[in-house]
Amino acid sequence: MLLALDIGNTSIHIGLFEGERLSATWRIGVETEKLPDEYGVLLMTLLFTRRLGPDDIQACIIGCDVPPLIPTFETVCRKYFDVEPLVVGHGLRTGVRILYDNPKQLGADRIIDAVAAIRLYGAPVIVVDFGTATVFDAVNEAGDYLGGAIAPGIGIASEALFSRAAMLYRVQLERPPAAIGKNTIHAMQAGIVFGYVGLVEGLVQRFKNELGGNPKVVATGGLANQIAAETNCIDIVDSDLTLTGLRLIYELNKG
Repeated sequence: MLLALDIGNTSIHIGLFEGERLSATWRIGVETEKLPDEYGVLLMTLLFTRRLGPDDIQACIIGCDVPPLIPTFETVCRKYFDVEPLVVGHGLRTGVRILYDNPKQLGADRIIDAVAAIRLYGAPVIVVDFGTATVFDAVNEAGDYLGGAIAPGIGIASEALFSRAAMLYRVQLERPPAAIGKNTIHAMQAGIVFGYVGLVEGLVQRFKNELGGNPKVVATGGLANQIAAETNCIDIVDSDLTLTGLRLIYELNKG
């Protein structure tokens, strides 16, 4: 089995592949202070819930946007699964030509998402990843990664609103009854939810204008389903896009 680790700023998305089939997924929180043994025990516990052990893991691949955690999880893979992990960004082949001014500045997840989106949905394609940041990535008709846009994530923006405005307070990030809120809770939900829908629609349209053709728009990340339900600009929601990209990159580099 292949253990795929998508390590973001807020959470770690874990996938277990049997061949091409994604047989299990988990999400755990990110804590940079945790030691390798703490993460190792946690992974072993998750595997145990599927009646699996360390000997069932034959390979590991890591995509990480938190550089201090890379050595932590390399140690976990070596110590607990006795495998040398592949780390995206360490000279691995991706099959995608990167036309970004400085490819070293790209987060691993942006390339991983592009690899998966091209393989699964074709090119041109636009990927919108709703994570700690809301990240937009563009791939042209030739399958080249062009670049994208980065906006504050809906959680970050909401937290800033709650913490900086004395008369406002935390609300559930859910759809209000209408755009015109008749109370403070609904007014804040309208601004946050519908405001982000407007942001997504505006940037997607600008991307389409610059890309030309008829690119598909693929959404992934924690709030992808919620935002997609409010707009017609998203064609596909794929919550496991990054894990699939990790598997594809592993297959390109194994052996």
